[in-house]
Amino acid sequence: MKILYNDGHVDVCPEEEEEHVLRHSAAHIMAQAVSRLYPEADFGYGPATENGFYYDIDFGDTKISEDDLPAIEDEMKKIVKENLKFSVFELPREEAIKLMQERGEAYKVEHIGDLPEDARITFYQQGDYIDMCVGPHICYTKALKAFKLTAVSGAYWKNDANNKMLTRINGVAFRTKEEMAEHFRMLEEAEKRDHRKIGKEMELFMMDDTGPGFPFWLPNGMRLKNALMQYWMEMQDAYGYEQVDTPIILSRKLWETSGHWDHYKANMYTTSIDDEDYAIKPMNCPGACLIYKSKPRSYRDLPLKLAEAGKDHRHELKGALHGLFRVRAFTQDDAHLFIRPDQITEQVTDTAHLITAYYHQFGFPYKVELSTRPEDSMGSDEDWERAEAGLAAALESMGVDYTINEGDGAFYGPKIDFHLQDCLGRTWQCGTIQLDFQLPHNFQLEYTDADGSKKQPIMIHRAGFGSFERFIGMLTEQYAGKFPTWLSPCQVKVLPVSEKHRDYSQAVAQKLRDAGVRVKVDMRDEKIGYKIREARSIDRVPYMLILGEQEEEAGNISVRDRSNETVQRDLDDFIADITAEIKERRG
Repeated sequence: MKILYNDGHVDVCPEEEEEHVLRHSAAHIMAQAVSRLYPEADFGYGPATENGFYYDIDFGDTKISEDDLPAIEDEMKKIVKENLKFSVFELPREEAIKLMQERGEAYKVEHIGDLPEDARITFYQQGDYIDMCVGPHICYTKALKAFKLTAVSGAYWKNDANNKMLTRINGVAFRTKEEMAEHFRMLEEAEKRDHRKIGKEMELFMMDDTGPGFPFWLPNGMRLKNALMQYWMEMQDAYGYEQVDTPIILSRKLWETSGHWDHYKANMYTTSIDDEDYAIKPMNCPGACLIYKSKPRSYRDLPLKLAEAGKDHRHELKGALHGLFRVRAFTQDDAHLFIRPDQITEQVTDTAHLITAYYHQFGFPYKVELSTRPEDSMGSDEDWERAEAGLAAALESMGVDYTINEGDGAFYGPKIDFHLQDCLGRTWQCGTIQLDFQLPHNFQLEYTDADGSKKQPIMIHRAGFGSFERFIGMLTEQYAGKFPTWLSPCQVKVLPVSEKHRDYSQAVAQKLRDAGVRVKVDMRDEKIGYKIREARSIDRVPYMLILGEQEEEAGNISVRDRSNETVQRDLDDFIADITAEIKERRG
């Protein structure tokens, strides 16, 4: 595909930029369609997005809803069919303002007024429509082959609540109709897998208006969370971590020392105790520093590896809250390592092995980024060079492919981020390994070195899941609620065919409980077909035991698994198999 650049030349578009150019051009074509249908419309911004585009528009007194989108879309199709040519021209700032004033584009005039006086403004034109833009764009409107308008919402001009609310029209655009069809298929699949929907059906968690963003874990959700927590604890033991628990509420003095009171207070919940200021912790690291400082440390004590499943609270904007993905209270799978400089590569490698072991367990592919020193950083050049080299050496020793994210490290040290990809192709940043020179300095942490001198340890912040809440949300969507047996809230559901088989069903269930299997008995007076459908589609249990007269007389069980295959089995053999499956955490 050839595109038009803002200097007027035409060239072949790099493949990785094609969708962005198409979507940006689609925004212009949509604006042209709107201007034809609503001549009084005044246009704000119209950028491309990851999957589509939008335009913020002032329709005056006219109210636009999603019912109006088909007409706008039809007009876009006419413009595409007209095959209008895109052209580009440039004007000095004052001439650009005059052009926009003549066309009644008040928002464009304001936008140009924010630019430097010596700025030259680039415009793109197709037919009678002109829009200020840096480009590039498609050469002819006919190149836009697959698009659809999807939503109408409100958006403040310049994203400022003090400004007027404009109407935002969203759309999507792709290179082919097949790609667009696949996009909508994936959206439909994502809706089916939505953890909020599945969480309600399976009774995993709930939200209530009395605590927006504060999840209530229901019995089934607690079984799931505890199973994940047990796995986490075993992994900490396997990798040599000591588990700790620090207070949820700590004095303002601590948060002043850590720097959070000055730089993070807007995200913290505060209270007063004995006429002194306290804060509910948004993170666990200052508490770990106090544990380190509680007694003298020697170089022989390092690394000190403290793991904490800490309950944290952060104030998120109400509009940003989203199920378990964005909450105000969460349990972070945290750890803090205090190390010597010569231990960086060894400990980062060990930490990365732990985090990647998590992802292999759940089948998540991942990509790794190494973020380097930002402009606004603290610490010496020597510290940063040693730290960045140590992180890179750790990744290279593991044979991990990674990309460099220049200048995106934290101000206190470089970091490694792990980006997971789920079954829908979405990417989630979960795991992180961050080196920190700042907190050990703020808390005056030290250890006695081999020569008797006092040295400052380096601190590693580490998380693998990110938080138990977010990770459970991800797992719910990854498995569509059909969790592996070891994670499933209910691992076996016993379904008596009729009332007269309840005693046998209870006896079978008890034998399973005695073996450590999570089991429920459906004692309702319902038809067996209904019980089976509900256990499969709502409870999503790995195994159903259907017990009737034949099974009771033979003293065995009929087992139906997720493949819907039903086989008769000896109960003891089934217990041996399922307990092995749970113990080995298969799936």
